[in-house]
Amino acid sequence: MPDFIGLREDMIERQLKTRGITDGAVIRAMLDVPREQFVPSVIAEFAYRDSALPIAEEQTISQPYIVATMVEALDLHSSDLVLEIGTGSGYAAAVLAYIANEVYTVERHESLARNAEQRFRAFGYDNVHVLYGDGTLGWPEHAPYDAIVVAAAGPEIPKALLEQLAIGGRLVIPTGPIRAVQKLVRVH
Repeated sequence: MPDFIGLREDMIERQLKTRGITDGAVIRAMLDVPREQFVPSVIAEFAYRDSALPIAEEQTISQPYIVATMVEALDLHSSDLVLEIGTGSGYAAAVLAYIANEVYTVERHESLARNAEQRFRAFGYDNVHVLYGDGTLGWPEHAPYDAIVVAAAGPEIPKALLEQLAIGGRLVIPTGPIRAVQKLVRVH
C-alpha cells in the first residue's frame, strides 16, 4: 500500500510550491484532500503524479498543479459561494469545499455526477452540492457566486456564467480551441 500522505506531501513540495503556489489555504486543502479517493482504485498509486489521469466517461482528473493554480486564481475566502463547472470525479470540488463555504458543481455526465455525489457524502463534504446538467447554463438558482471555475476549455466564456457572477466575483476558465493551445483566463 503506497504512503499516500507522503506522496501528498511530496506533491506539495515538488509540484506546487516549486511552481509558485503560495496560498496557504490552497496548500492545506491539497494536503488534506485524499486525491487517491477520487481516481479509479486500479490507478490510485498514481494519484499524485504530475499529470492528468483517466476517470470514467473518457474524462480525466486534472493534474494537481492545474487544480491548485485554478483554485489559487479564485482568491477564495471562507465565506465564498462557489460554482464549479465540470465535476468529474469530484476532486477539485472537494479542494474548493475545504476552503469555501458552499460549492455548487455541475456535471454533464450523469454517472460522474452520481459517483461524485456519493464520494462527497462518504467523505463528509456536506457543503458540496451536485447537479447533473449542462454546465454552460450554470446553476442560476443559487447565484450570484463569489467565484466560478470551469474545468474544461471552451471557445469563449458562456454568458450565463458571467450573469451568475457576483459583483467583485472571480471567474477562472481555460479558453481556446479544443485540442489546441488554450489560455487560462481570470475575469474579475
